[in-house]
This record gives sequence, structure tokens and C-alpha cells, in this order.
Amino acid sequence: MNKFSIESFIQETAQKDENRSFFELEKPQMLELNLNNQSVWTKAGSMVSYIGNVRFERQGMMSQGLGNLLKKAISGEGTRMMKAQGTGRVYVADVGKKIRVLYLENEAICVNGNDVLAYEDGIKCDITMLKSVAGMMSGGLFQVRLSGTGHIAITTHGDPLTLVVRAGEPVFTDPNATVAWSGSLAPTIKTDITFKTLIGRGSGESVQMKFEGDGWVLVQPYEEVYMAASNH
Repeated sequence: MNKFSIESFIQETAQKDENRSFFELEKPQMLELNLNNQSVWTKAGSMVSYIGNVRFERQGMMSQGLGNLLKKAISGEGTRMMKAQGTGRVYVADVGKKIRVLYLENEAICVNGNDVLAYEDGIKCDITMLKSVAGMMSGGLFQVRLSGTGHIAITTHGDPLTLVVRAGEPVFTDPNATVAWSGSLAPTIKTDITFKTLIGRGSGESVQMKFEGDGWVLVQPYEEVYMAASNH
């Protein structure tokens, strides 16, 4: 067979049928959700295809306990989730970002709101805004705490790096490059806003997240601008 034939192309890129886990990573940037009379939450706008009898219900995370103040402060697409339920296969992706599937066993993880791709319906979702940064970063820096037992999927630009946080050795990160951190950590915002930094670049290095205690934090080799992402 000619390696450049359409048949070769289809064989090379076809979805694989061997594994049928609930959350199945088909490609590094493509997640397959196998629903068997189940429901799952996915990032709004992330569905690229589905097969079977699946219904979609789009709603904001507000329905899961977000206060009125945050409802007004957060209006981008990154805040909205879509519920898929029924029986079939749903394929989701997010602007070519790499996907990592994690299985929580009565555990908690905090994720930047823009990097949550999907989670099982049984996973508890709590949303908070990092208060001191809300006014400075109009794109919003809100964190999603996912807890319980079940699958979740998060996304990163490129290959992420996990940094270990130890007692007495705080880790500082750029908020726009911070993807997730262990549920035991509560980051604070460290600011260095001066006249000089406001005239210059003004956003990145002047605001940092500070992690203290015992745990880990995941960073990506990319500074994501959330307002730009949410306007498309």
C-alpha cells in the first residue's frame, strides 16, 4: 500500500477501538469520553465530535454555587461548562493543548479555571477567585477545586513541569503559566506594582503566585492570556 494513499492516512489517524475506558486519551490533544448512560462535564465549546445518543446541556459554573459577585466578575468562555449525558462517544479538545487524564481517589486538586477540560459528574466542583488579583488581571484568575473520586482531564500548552513545594521553601509562579496544584495548598498573591513596571511590561513578573507548605504545583512553558482566550 502506498504510504501516502487515503487508505494509509485513514489507518494512521483512525480512532482506536481496543480500549474503552470512560476517559480515553485518543491523541495527546484529543480526549474520548465513553458514556454508558452516564453524564460528564466538559468545557463549553470543546466538543469536536460525538457518536451515539448524547444530549448536551450548556450552563455556567454558576449553577454549581458561584456567588453573584463572581458571576459578574467572570464572563469569559473559560467559565462555562457543558454537560454531556447519554450513551455514546464524545470527543473533546481545547485549541490543540495537551491533555492529561487523572483519576482522583477521594483526593482534591486545584486547577486554573481555563485549564479544566472535563470531569465526571460525581466529582465535586468548587470555584473561588484569588481576591487580590481580581482587579489587576481583568481576564480573571479563578481556581476550580475538584474533589472526590473519579476521572478529570486538564490541559496544558506544551509539556508541563511539576515543582515540589516543601515547608520553608516557597515556590513562586507566573499566574498565566500556572496550571494546577495540590489540594492542600492555598496560594497567595505577591505583587510588585511600581510606576516602572506599569510603564513597562506591567503584567507578568509584577504579579506572582506564592505557594507555601507541602505539595506540588504544575506550570506550563507558556503564558496564557485569559481575556484573549475567552473572547474567541
